Amino acid sequence: MYAMTLDRNLDFEWKELPDPVCKAGEVLIKVHAAAVNRADLMQKDGCYASPPEWPQWCGLEAAGVVLEAPENCHVKAGDKVCALLGGGGYSEIVAVPAGMVLPVPEGLTMEEAAAIPEVWATVYLNLQLEAGGLKAGDIFYVQAAASGVGLAAVQFAKMKGAKVIASVGSDEKAEFVKKSGADIVVNYHKEDITPVLAANPPSVALDCVGGAKMGGHLKLMAFGGRWIMIATLAGGKTELDLENIWRKRIKLIGSTLRSRTPEEKSAVLQALKTELWQKFSERKLHTNIHAVFPIAEVEAAHAVLRRAENTGKVILTF
Repeated sequence: MYAMTLDRNLDFEWKELPDPVCKAGEVLIKVHAAAVNRADLMQKDGCYASPPEWPQWCGLEAAGVVLEAPENCHVKAGDKVCALLGGGGYSEIVAVPAGMVLPVPEGLTMEEAAAIPEVWATVYLNLQLEAGGLKAGDIFYVQAAASGVGLAAVQFAKMKGAKVIASVGSDEKAEFVKKSGADIVVNYHKEDITPVLAANPPSVALDCVGGAKMGGHLKLMAFGGRWIMIATLAGGKTELDLENIWRKRIKLIGSTLRSRTPEEKSAVLQALKTELWQKFSERKLHTNIHAVFPIAEVEAAHAVLRRAENTGKVILTF
């Protein structure tokens, strides 16, 4: 097989490698499409390696056709599937623990299916499990709301009946996020989100930005609020009012999906299939694909995310 690996200088290299061999309980998949995530950019920059048991190049979610599967597995050779990966998705063939493989929702293309596992598992993990769920009447705040995770989070929160406050980086993105269901959308280049949060204290926040302003926003949360950190794109330092945190019983939660065990990831994915798969097939939930590139144009695909141009997911095809 060929894979888009990283050489010693962390440059992309389309390289011939031995086909992966399935271990016990693994599924072998011929990849048709893989999604680009911001974690891939971090890995390309040398600061977010794959877990040791996974290939040491980019790719956290993919879709394709099963080549081999264990006996009595829920998928079989020839099935169309999507999969959550710890790395290595920029490959013609991947081997994945069976629990991290799901059938493609009926009616979706391979490109659409490749955009589901990492993004929607991230949203479900953090909003349903880490935050303890969203309900009608909750106020949910999400940053970078035009990203793949952001748009999925907006849809998930609205499905649960929450009011959604979102921040984005352009008027065009603001309009797109409003159409996706957000109630209040702020272009942070033009408007300060602080008075909006003060008037609408969030019950739950999903934060991939962090940075200096984060501490001031955290203290505006509702009593018992849950602020979930999944990245620090604006930097890892802020000033916190600790008294405000304990008096309001605010929970500050750090969370990642990639470092969790296959068993933990499998449980999240099975919950996704049970609760959301039919909604994808009925087009009540959307994967929001921004652009599709052939794998040979991986640099151009990454550049879209680096420039923060995307509204939704960027996909690579094989």
